[in-house]
Amino acid sequence: MPSGLWRRLQAGGAAVLRGFVGEGEEALLAREVEPLLRRRPYQDQHWDGAIHKYRETERLHWSQESREILQRVRDVAFPPQVPQLAQVHVLDLDKTGYIKPHIDSVKFCGCTIAGLSLLSPSVMRLVSEQNPRDCLDLLLERRSLYILRGPARYEFTHEILKDEESFFDGQKIPRERRISIICRNLPLPPS
Repeated sequence: MPSGLWRRLQAGGAAVLRGFVGEGEEALLAREVEPLLRRRPYQDQHWDGAIHKYRETERLHWSQESREILQRVRDVAFPPQVPQLAQVHVLDLDKTGYIKPHIDSVKFCGCTIAGLSLLSPSVMRLVSEQNPRDCLDLLLERRSLYILRGPARYEFTHEILKDEESFFDGQKIPRERRISIICRNLPLPPS
C-alpha cells in the first residue's frame, strides 16, 4: 500500500475502522434487511452500469437496536450539524457481483459516504482521476466501517473487486455474498 497516498487520504477524512460492529450486531442488521432483499432478484446491471449482480433498497425504519448501531456510524462518520439522508442505502452483492470504478454523484449524496461491510470481506480499490498511477487497495474486513470523504470522495474512483481479482498484499481475499449498509449526508445545494 503506498503509505504516502494513504496518509494523504486519511488526512482528508478517509478511514477503515476494523471490527466496528460485533458478530451479534452484524447478524441483527442482516436479519433485519433480509426480508426486503429476498423479495428482489439479483440484477445483472445497475442503471449507471457500475454495479453487477446486486440487489438494493433504501430503508427508513429500523429496530431500536439497529438505530443505535446506525447512530454510532453517523456519530463517527459525519461532522455535527451536517444534514444526513434519513434513508439508509442497503446494497447486497452476490458472490459473483462487483462494483466498477465510479465516483458517487453529488446529486445523490454529499461529502461523506460511510458503509458497514457485512457477511464477507472484500477489497475496495481507489484510483485517482488525475493520476491513475495513484492507486490504493483497502481491505474491508467483515464488520468493518469504511468512510470516504475529502479527496477519497471527490478525486478517486472506488470499486469493489470481483472475487477472482480480490487480493490484498498478495493474499487472496475470498469474496462471498456481501451486504453493505451505507449512510450518506444530503447533497450540497447548488452554488
